[in-house]
Amino acid sequence: MWLKIKRDWEEPESAVTPEALFKQRRNIIKGLALAGSAAALPGVGQAASWFGSDEEEKAALVRKALTKTDIPPLHKDALTPESKATSHNNFYEFGTGKNDPLRNSREFNPHPWTFTIDGLVEQPLTLDLDKVMADMALEQRIYRLRCVEAWSMVIPWVGFSLSELLKKVKPLSSARYVAFETLYDPQQMPGQKSPFIGGGIDYPYVEGLRLDEAMNPLTFMAVGMYGKTLPAQNGAPLRLVVPWKYGFKSIKSIVRIRFVENMPPTTWNLLAPHEYGFYANVNPQVDHPRWSQASERRIDDAGLLGRKRIPTELFNGYGKQVAHLYKGMDLSRYF
Repeated sequence: MWLKIKRDWEEPESAVTPEALFKQRRNIIKGLALAGSAAALPGVGQAASWFGSDEEEKAALVRKALTKTDIPPLHKDALTPESKATSHNNFYEFGTGKNDPLRNSREFNPHPWTFTIDGLVEQPLTLDLDKVMADMALEQRIYRLRCVEAWSMVIPWVGFSLSELLKKVKPLSSARYVAFETLYDPQQMPGQKSPFIGGGIDYPYVEGLRLDEAMNPLTFMAVGMYGKTLPAQNGAPLRLVVPWKYGFKSIKSIVRIRFVENMPPTTWNLLAPHEYGFYANVNPQVDHPRWSQASERRIDDAGLLGRKRIPTELFNGYGKQVAHLYKGMDLSRYF
């Protein structure tokens, strides 16, 4: 059964092309159901499943996932082809080239996976992702992804609201920010082992949100995309998706979430503070020091010369849902 949950940021089903909608439904059903067996096949380790080995448990989780997956998109944008979204990536832990993450993450093993939520909370937890997935109702959300490098995609993610996860630990009143940390494993992530491969970043990768940003309904924890488990090159098995911010805020392969009182350090702000601010809200009126942010190159099936360039929208088009978070702030200063 497909349960529709109408929200103010969603457009009607007619906004999606019939072929795209068909593929979303088919992939959710087939991709989730087959993910467990696919993880055991040679060459597909980067698509390791969150499922356990028991077939009955797998079937139950798929049924639970399908209760909230037919979520219409906010936009009329065509979906980015899956082949593009999984081969054109920034994940410096596996290299700085756009194709490096796909090539260098083939042996990455994200299963089993545990992560910690701690800091200023009543009940710190170390969680097993398999068990979390058994508790959470998965849903599919189609979000725009806007990179600070001025390219963009439209991706159907599978996951759950971050707020549903954070409520489990009962944050203290003194908590004002949420800090995130990526796995540090130089043996599996060659970019962490060599500055020549990993761009000179001081690993592990860290990111942060203000607490109200983290609790916003749009902020999403993704465990899959295109109806399948999340590939390694896209941040397996657990990544953040904050659709109104530049993509570098959407930290990948998360192992720790921490509640803190003061603004936490973030990797790109530490590396180049004059270029990458803490907030990283998509704002076409504030240029990167080295290029304009007024427009973006939408990644699609066309070749490099044929890629469509479109105007960039403030907050990546999600202003109705998030602009109130920044009321009274100078967004050219707090960029």
